[in-house]
Amino acid sequence: MSPKRGVAPLRRAEIVRATVRCLARDGYSGLTMKRVAREAKVSQGILHYYFADKRAILTAALETVTADLDRRVAAAQARVARDARARLLALVGACLRLAAADRTFWIVFVEFWGEMMHDRRLREINAALYARMRRLIGAVIAQGIRAGDFHRVDVLRAAAVILALVDGVSLQVAFDPAAFSVADATRFCGDAVMRYLAREAP
Repeated sequence: MSPKRGVAPLRRAEIVRATVRCLARDGYSGLTMKRVAREAKVSQGILHYYFADKRAILTAALETVTADLDRRVAAAQARVARDARARLLALVGACLRLAAADRTFWIVFVEFWGEMMHDRRLREINAALYARMRRLIGAVIAQGIRAGDFHRVDVLRAAAVILALVDGVSLQVAFDPAAFSVADATRFCGDAVMRYLAREAP
């Protein structure tokens, strides 16, 4: 029997949250449908109603943590001025704060990347995710170019550079928090981004 309509989204969300906890504790190699069912306090039959296999549930976990990052970035950007500089710096800061506050975000990503190398469908999902992020960052860069704040660049390539910087430093913050503080990381990453995009002096 399928779950009631109003219960289904809540139950699915709890299963995904349970999956994230299992991934953080046991990794993908230790992830089993039985463990997820136990963590979510549902039967394996209910679990299989929502997710066909481990890959499906891993993808759902990735989508969930990515949506959480999107919400954090949007909230950070809503608190600052609407100019491109402020919006980019808000994005950098939100990503780095998440890495420090909740390392499970990066654990899910790292586990996903490991499986992605052996699964074409997971590679396609990852490629689509990064393409979307480049477009979002590129739109902010384009805004700054139009306003005369940034020099003219290929916005998608510039977005790829910024995304690589944020990803790399976020990983270091998540897995080696003693290396530098979030405040320091936000400051030197923000400085690097602004120097990269700054207009040349006339």
